Amino acid sequence: MSGRSTGEVYRVDWLPGTDLLHGTCHCGREHTAQDPVEMWEWMLAHPWGHEPRGAGA
Repeated sequence: MSGRSTGEVYRVDWLPGTDLLHGTCHCGREHTAQDPVEMWEWMLAHPWGHEPRGAGA
């Protein structure tokens, strides 16, 4: 892999026995989707796709 590391970690797990993917963004927010494209679009839409935990609290 080339390029500079951002230090951001994204995690996507398949939920066994289902067609669902469970994603965890580097900010700690979680999302579940069937479509892998939808999952990655949600994760990479930061900050427009979701807000970090505690934002606006």
